[in-house]
Amino acid sequence: MRTVTILFFISVISTFKLSGQTTISSKLMDSKTEQPIPYATIQFSSNNGVITNENGEFSISIYRAIQPQDSLVISCLGYETKSLAVKGFEKETIYLNPKAVDLDEVLLTNKKYTVDEILDSIKARLNTNYDKDYAKRKLFFRESFYNNIDKSVVNLDKSTIPEINQQLIDSLLNDVPKTSSNHVELLGNLYGKIAPYSKQKMDILKACRLEDEASEVNLENYEERFNKIFRKYVKRDSYFKIKSGWFSTKEDIDSSLFGDTEQVKKEKEVTAALLSEQRKRDSLRKAGFLNFRKRIIHGLENNHFVDEDNDLNFIHKSNRYRFKVEDYAFMDDMFVYVITFEPKRREDYKGTFYVNTEDFAVVRVDYQNVKPLRRFRLLGISLNQYLKEGTIIFHKNSNDKYSVKYLDESSGQRVGIKRPIKIIEKNKNVKGRRQQNMVKGDVDFIVNNLEKTELIVFETEALTELDYNAFKEKAEVLPEYLKKYDPDFWKGYNIIEPNQAIKEFKAIESE
Repeated sequence: MRTVTILFFISVISTFKLSGQTTISSKLMDSKTEQPIPYATIQFSSNNGVITNENGEFSISIYRAIQPQDSLVISCLGYETKSLAVKGFEKETIYLNPKAVDLDEVLLTNKKYTVDEILDSIKARLNTNYDKDYAKRKLFFRESFYNNIDKSVVNLDKSTIPEINQQLIDSLLNDVPKTSSNHVELLGNLYGKIAPYSKQKMDILKACRLEDEASEVNLENYEERFNKIFRKYVKRDSYFKIKSGWFSTKEDIDSSLFGDTEQVKKEKEVTAALLSEQRKRDSLRKAGFLNFRKRIIHGLENNHFVDEDNDLNFIHKSNRYRFKVEDYAFMDDMFVYVITFEPKRREDYKGTFYVNTEDFAVVRVDYQNVKPLRRFRLLGISLNQYLKEGTIIFHKNSNDKYSVKYLDESSGQRVGIKRPIKIIEKNKNVKGRRQQNMVKGDVDFIVNNLEKTELIVFETEALTELDYNAFKEKAEVLPEYLKKYDPDFWKGYNIIEPNQAIKEFKAIESE
């Protein structure tokens, strides 16, 4: 079996060499519970390391010949640090032992602070602990969207067009995919001040998009089926009145429903030419992709408690929360306080954060919402933002200050529509009664949307303002569209290992 095929399986490790390059893949497990260990650091050198994904999986590439003394250093919050020789590495699973903390050892250099004293020290050092200066960040970014139709019901009460009946509606609903997903991944360098709202430049090295276009194809098929019915029953110069509860909308009938005139054909030819020309303007699309992604990524690296206006405000507005020092732990050879927080009344989040006992920097936060972040219901339209949870991990960079090393956030919302709907065909050029046809019924839809964002910063290198100004940004990369997950696409690059949903991604239309 080829190495490419082997990489599809979570539990299998493959080590291969190509032109002085070695890639090692494995999975971390707790030696006692045999549960996967997420967010552990796998370090080969100071500028070559990765983090395990939510399933404890990792893959790291080494870009030179392996020496006998080379090793991987594995560290994780609450576990003993482990060093493993790279040469001859053949472990498909790596087990880490939990590490007990000797409280007396912690207190040798640190007095026993109260939680209020710890919070005061955190606040006093926010401006000095966290980097806001110019820096180059080498990073990998992944954004995933999952859509699920939880409910799709259309009950037809009346239709004066025989072909538009309950059987047709049911068949169309059955054809619509109930689940879909798409994913964007990119590797690149971000330049600029880490501070919020500062201008950034970006160099995208490589990108891909996993997307299923079957839904668009289906919609085109649905449109053509309805067009055939409308050509048969709907009169020229008709317009529609669409009523749903208190609202109504007037829509003119597209003349293309009644066959192409010469003018329509000419318009279509011109439109096709314009679309063809637009597709050739790759530079505009590349610039749009770059500008949008760098704005998203820069927003992510500042979307946390350091910003006073952030919703995750348990530090700046600590009077609104309850805190408890739960324990001490080791994290990357640091002693950390383990502190839980929960809202007293109105705030949205609870969680756990970890504070370096030496400099009182918050080095990790695990958070989740305790109630829906937003609810809306009016006239049969509903919205429920029911989920927002994640993990943020910081590291000390070359400026000797903290910046984001890893971020994983998931957010979910449900959107519903439950309303009566009436579509009426009217024609002002028909003598007598203007109303021609009518379709009437009720719709009941619930769509569940889940967004998952991951960011890993492999290296943060200090820049001067002159360095930043000297860098010339060029938009040269568009994401390569993939119809199914390809383990070869990122071969030789360090990324966050994809989850099982991404590994199993396959577009409907692909063979």
